[in-house]
Amino acid sequence: MDSIFHRLKYYGIGFGVGLIFVIFFFQNRGCSWLPDNRVKNSILDRVLVLPESEAKQMNKFGLTKKDLTLVLNDGEVLFKESKKTGNPKVYVVEKEIPSKGKVKFFFTLATESFISEIHFTERNVKKIKNTTEGFGDLIYFPSDNNLVFPDSSANVTCQQAALQLISSKEILKNLKKSGRIDFSKSHLLTTPKPEHYLTFIDKKGREIGSNVIWYKNKLNITNFVLPFKSECK
Repeated sequence: MDSIFHRLKYYGIGFGVGLIFVIFFFQNRGCSWLPDNRVKNSILDRVLVLPESEAKQMNKFGLTKKDLTLVLNDGEVLFKESKKTGNPKVYVVEKEIPSKGKVKFFFTLATESFISEIHFTERNVKKIKNTTEGFGDLIYFPSDNNLVFPDSSANVTCQQAALQLISSKEILKNLKKSGRIDFSKSHLLTTPKPEHYLTFIDKKGREIGSNVIWYKNKLNITNFVLPFKSECK
């Protein structure tokens, strides 16, 4: 019996040391069950959007779009300052920025929406709502080559043929390169599924519009807005 207790004691010591290494030396990256990382993973499972109103402030902070995505790598989630209920939820993440000190970033999580907006101009977290005007740049996508799938309906199939845009991977590539969300044509409070209006430039230089919902962690395109007349409904 004593040997069992001894083994359990040594196991507990080893586990505790290992946990300390993970938390303090590896910055929690291996612990998806920790509260910080659960929030960060929930955000990174979505498309990160930078509203144009925030983009205008980037130079003031000396930030790049890449910097904004890295905030979730080693920033600290401030749960006490976050809005953990309502629509949208808003999580505050604080990160040390060279020459700027600690900067707070606000990430929205709208119910059933596939986007998370990034705000970083100083504000009251309770006043942050889903953006309803202007555009936002799509600056980060989850790592999924099959993230986009158009409806298999006859109308969408007809639209894809008219656009000569059959490949879902090509659509995703275009979204990553030039994708934007038009907030004025999006309805993020619509139930049961918020409606997003995304635009992108295709290989022919045409701006293509699309209505998109989040379905089973995929960007489900329910309609294309063609830049020309066609027989599609």
